[in-house]
Amino acid sequence: MKFKITKGFGIKASTLLCAVAPGIASAQDVLDSGDTAWMLTATALVLFMTIPGLSLFYGGMVRAKNALSVMMQCFAITCLMTVLWVLYVYSLAFGGDVGGVIGDLSKAFMAGVGVDVVSGTIPETVFSIFQLTFAVITPALIVGAFAERMKFSAMLWFMALWVTLVYAPIAHWVWGGGWLGELGVLDFAGGTVVHINAGIAGLVAAFVLGKRRGYPRTAMKPSNLVLTMVGAGMLWVGWFGFNAGSQLAADGTAGMAMAVTQVATAAAALTWMFLEWSSHGKPSALGLASGAVAGLVAITPASGFVGPMGALVIGAASGLLCYLAVVKAKHALGYDDSLDAFGVHGIGGIVGALLTGVFVDAGLGGAGLAEGMTIVSQVGRQFAGVAATIVWCGVVSFILLKVLDAVIGLRVTEEQEEEGLDLVLHDEQGYNLT
Repeated sequence: MKFKITKGFGIKASTLLCAVAPGIASAQDVLDSGDTAWMLTATALVLFMTIPGLSLFYGGMVRAKNALSVMMQCFAITCLMTVLWVLYVYSLAFGGDVGGVIGDLSKAFMAGVGVDVVSGTIPETVFSIFQLTFAVITPALIVGAFAERMKFSAMLWFMALWVTLVYAPIAHWVWGGGWLGELGVLDFAGGTVVHINAGIAGLVAAFVLGKRRGYPRTAMKPSNLVLTMVGAGMLWVGWFGFNAGSQLAADGTAGMAMAVTQVATAAAALTWMFLEWSSHGKPSALGLASGAVAGLVAITPASGFVGPMGALVIGAASGLLCYLAVVKAKHALGYDDSLDAFGVHGIGGIVGALLTGVFVDAGLGGAGLAEGMTIVSQVGRQFAGVAATIVWCGVVSFILLKVLDAVIGLRVTEEQEEEGLDLVLHDEQGYNLT
């Protein structure tokens, strides 16, 4: 029997054992078939977000000559993260705590994670693979920032090192018994761990690699917005597993997490659409899809803590601020974030993380602040979580990219970039262009 590791905060008394007695079994650690069935489903839904959801979303947004390369990257990342997870990354994220900074290697090679081991009310095998799906999609999101110009080999090396030195520590800080969780930072399903993390790494990668050849003078139109819309729809559906599944139980909190996910996503999509309509005269499919993803991102850290009205505000705020980041700030600052990984995931994650500290308040329809906390103090803790994630991710990502660039090189040549990564890197084509 094992203790339950939860992403929630103040939801179930048994989860407090994570903080006060790591490794000590709870008397309530009894397998529940309903919870287990839901978590098996949620795990499949989150994997569905990456392959095929994110793959199609990104694949349709790049130029035809690079569509297959982006989908290949997402698929390969899924495989690579899975192997690294069972070897040691799960242990670094959720093994025994080492100074509040990182897990130990007690669960390396999935040691002790057997058929009869229960974590809370579900098998630990299910918990570990559910967490794996988060470690899969986070680096896959980064792909959107450097799409169409990074070597496949460099991408694999970067992702392997990044999940070890950035993702695993931050996941431990927030969810594995580390210092941000102890501080009281609220992140129900991954505002800091997934979205700010991926967004900041993407922004750093965009600066280190530089702009695509011809950007921004050359028009770089999406190859297939139908695929992008299909991918966005898959992300939306899969996100219910992402957020509602993070309760690790089939209960009322999971139900509310699902409800607010739907509300925030719709609010953000409409906000983006109307802003674009007002500014450019016509609403676009790409804008509507981008707004929906922005809402999904922003509600992620808040999903187990806020009510429907809080979700409306969070969705609208993310639609507005992510739109401004993508349409205005990116061009003003001159960086080439190819598919807006930072503009949507970085900014959306920051908006959601900070507003979680506001709308968790019971007076605003939320689950309620912890004893002794005020909105101001909770927002302060949320800011600390955001700042710590930005600094650690930004610095380590920069170092990794610079070292890899010096050792093996990050970018394809200008001639290869012009020809397209599908043929140059994989000797295949996503579309028959002849």
